[in-house]
Amino acid sequence: MDAYTGFAEVYDTFMDNVPYEEWTKYYTGILQENGIRDGLILDLGCGTGSMTELLAKSGYDMIGVDNSEEMLEIAAAKREASGHDILYLLQDMREFELYGTVRGVISACDSVNYITDPKELTETFALVNNYLDPGGLFLFDFNTEYKYRELLGDTTIAENREDCSFIWENFYDPKEQMNEYDLTIFVREGELYRKFEETHFQRGYTVEEIRECLRLAGLKLEAMYDGFTREAPKEDSVRICVAARECGKKRLE
Repeated sequence: MDAYTGFAEVYDTFMDNVPYEEWTKYYTGILQENGIRDGLILDLGCGTGSMTELLAKSGYDMIGVDNSEEMLEIAAAKREASGHDILYLLQDMREFELYGTVRGVISACDSVNYITDPKELTETFALVNNYLDPGGLFLFDFNTEYKYRELLGDTTIAENREDCSFIWENFYDPKEQMNEYDLTIFVREGELYRKFEETHFQRGYTVEEIRECLRLAGLKLEAMYDGFTREAPKEDSVRICVAARECGKKRLE
């Protein structure tokens, strides 16, 4: 999971099309419907803190966990600018540790797809369950196997901005359900460009696999939705949002 090093510097530039405010409103709506209007919330895989900041602005006390030091440096700069009291922890989400429990956990922008081993995903879900208050909520989204197979597949994507550009070479193995993308990033420094190269891996999970991982982790599946809607997932859903609830602690064997 060693990614988002050189890419961290330009991550927000290339993610400016992501509707973070809409996503935050969606997740906070579900939290509030379940009586969670304030209190401590964990943003798991928080990245540069864009949603963490918006959740703090919505009135929640925030903790952000990410395993990229470079991404957290950007998040810390946003915290300094906003003045929000956010605790950031440099931790792998597969092994994260908190000082106590939280009312809710949110993991957005397909962070869970970076956990490519179903057993490790189950262990991560079990950690979430362990650190949730009794009856607390876990809200997350994941890219579907359909998206990797039918939309990304073996493609090349390129984007050029004024001060930076990238080339994304994507490869999907349907047998292993493994998506690999090689990133080549160019960042302008004066009249020259600095080059970064990274390789990212994500797994295309099915609905059935996510259900089973939640079950084994001791979490109760409350709902699955097609993207950021309240409609049921479809065969061609590209992103699915999940709501699960803590219903008792469980030790993994």
